[in-house]
Amino acid sequence: MAVLPIRTFADPVLRERCREVEDIGSDIEQLVRDLSDSLPQPGGAGLSANQIGVVKRVFVFEHDGEIKECINPRILSSSEETEEDLEGCLSLPGAAMPVPRHLSLELEYSDLSGEVHRVQAEGWIARVFQHEIDHLDGKLILERTDRESRVEALRILEGEIPPHGTRQGPARL
Repeated sequence: MAVLPIRTFADPVLRERCREVEDIGSDIEQLVRDLSDSLPQPGGAGLSANQIGVVKRVFVFEHDGEIKECINPRILSSSEETEEDLEGCLSLPGAAMPVPRHLSLELEYSDLSGEVHRVQAEGWIARVFQHEIDHLDGKLILERTDRESRVEALRILEGEIPPHGTRQGPARL
């Protein structure tokens, strides 16, 4: 079991676009194990490879008590309808902010056996998928929120003000 440190907002690896996985071998199997071991439970909904310093298009997510992997995920389609809700992030400890997301989407990804899956997702799990794909694209929720929330989050992250009030979300993505 390898619980690895989660990179935080100042780490440049979080701004890098992750590379496609060419071959699913023992290195990717180990990466998925490391991600699964490093995903805080309870409290973590998902964890992307670059959050532990690996620039590959892989993330894990928790759904119904089970942790699953997504290798080379891509959104095939998404609803026009969006909803704004509070999101936290394991790489932005103590900060949460309103982020608009598509209400539903179709996601394609591979699992460790190389099998390609297409899933329809809506609500919370669609939000998790969008959040983790943003990570793989080198984007943080700071880029998806309004200016006022971004400024407050940066002040929290820099230790100028303590985390407080409604800006703290229950789960970190």
